[in-house]
Amino acid sequence: MVAIVDDDDLMRSALQGMLKSVGLPSQAFASAEEFLKSGQHQQTACLIADICMTGMSGLELQAKLNAEHCMIPTIFITAHGDARMRMQALRAGAVEFMAKPFDDGVLLESIRAALEN
Repeated sequence: MVAIVDDDDLMRSALQGMLKSVGLPSQAFASAEEFLKSGQHQQTACLIADICMTGMSGLELQAKLNAEHCMIPTIFITAHGDARMRMQALRAGAVEFMAKPFDDGVLLESIRAALEN
């Protein structure tokens, strides 16, 4: 299952629609806290997370999962990223860091690569 964590309703809907169109099951969450409370991180094969969200950020979510030894391949998407943020995410184990707007094909390739590992 691919988990989508983004506080933007339209982004969550668009990503879920795209994943459904290629036959990938997904579940969307409006916040990092909602994702953590759901207990779904054990079933998550790939995580797509926004960096800047109200409450816990995507980077904080990644740090929390890493601290719990829950190594989910993570793809970050953001409209507010910079080189420092990108390096922080990649050093902590992210498989991709994409600026919004991004190419759907590139995102799907990143998801498929993450699911194969």
